[in-house]
Amino acid sequence: MRLLVVEDEKRIADFLCRGLEGAGYAVDAALTGSAALECIHAADYDLVILDRMLPDMDGLQILERIRNRKAGPPVLILSARGTLDDRVKGLEQGADDYLVKPFAFVELLARVRALLRRGQPTPERLQVAELTLDCIRRKVVRGTETIDLAPKEFGILEYMMRNKGRPLSRTMIVEHVWDMDYDGLTNIVDVYIRHLRSKIDDRYPQKLIQTVRGIGYMIEAPEKPAEIPAGPAAAPQV
Repeated sequence: MRLLVVEDEKRIADFLCRGLEGAGYAVDAALTGSAALECIHAADYDLVILDRMLPDMDGLQILERIRNRKAGPPVLILSARGTLDDRVKGLEQGADDYLVKPFAFVELLARVRALLRRGQPTPERLQVAELTLDCIRRKVVRGTETIDLAPKEFGILEYMMRNKGRPLSRTMIVEHVWDMDYDGLTNIVDVYIRHLRSKIDDRYPQKLIQTVRGIGYMIEAPEKPAEIPAGPAAAPQV
């Protein structure tokens, strides 16, 4: 899941980014309205957290641009403007939720997860063979064994399972899970794939994470070899 935080106070923006990244999301931050619009045109976000009072424009102008897109992400307004009129205006102009500053991060995170559940057309429970991933409870089980994953490991596994059977390049994985561009030199994806394999594959005969030569990785259940039907019994030799 990739989120955009639009907040002109850098201290608050950094706090939000650290908290959301700790919860397993990839996060971009924009300190101005114009920077936010550039981000929105350059990437597909799963959710936008939007401040109203930006130095160069009202956040509602950004909200209007998002709502003019055919498939815009959910928008959570996070603003010190908390009068009833402000909240009603934000919701009427297309915001999916409105949270007033000061706020508790646990409440913000709960609202983010609720909006992502509402806007996410893909299943909340993913499965490949006997490996299951609960996107809401953030729980991974293979067979009967619960597997503990770090936030980035969970993010990679969720992205792969949502795209099971589809080869994913290292660039795609980095851009989806990390807030960074892939420079062609980092081996960060390979390191995390090794970690994932050690937890979900190494102790099992059926390996789910596949290396796709020249591309990257994908997850799928290998096909079982077809059974060869038994032929007619050979006639006994005389």
